[in-house]
Amino acid sequence: MADERQVSSGSRQRIDKWLFFTRMLKSRSLAQAFVMKGHVRINGERIIQPSHGIRPGDKVELTLERRDIILVVRLPGDRRGPFEEAKLLYEDLTLPPDETKKLTPFEQALRDPGTGRPTKRERREIDRLMSDDE
Repeated sequence: MADERQVSSGSRQRIDKWLFFTRMLKSRSLAQAFVMKGHVRINGERIIQPSHGIRPGDKVELTLERRDIILVVRLPGDRRGPFEEAKLLYEDLTLPPDETKKLTPFEQALRDPGTGRPTKRERREIDRLMSDDE
């Protein structure tokens, strides 16, 4: 009961609950494990306690499997609602992926000569070199 009054007054909230309410992680137990592994930084300081409190204005950095996310806490959460409601709890400061690193499908299909599996033509040339018929 007292915890609900704290949340509504805009004071501190547990980081694991907040990550769950913002839909960054699928469950609260996953959020607890994520925090305990040291993948969360609050205001530049690594946090390993899921009970660590956050408040509006704190900067939360998450190290996810494929990208890093930087969030600023706007509001504590009351419940895990739909995505549109969860977006109101934070401000996303994550930099967009570098556009120069993205390759077109054609560029992805190209390969440097001599790398990877030989083409049919290269295989025939290798067979001609290796044959003892000469």
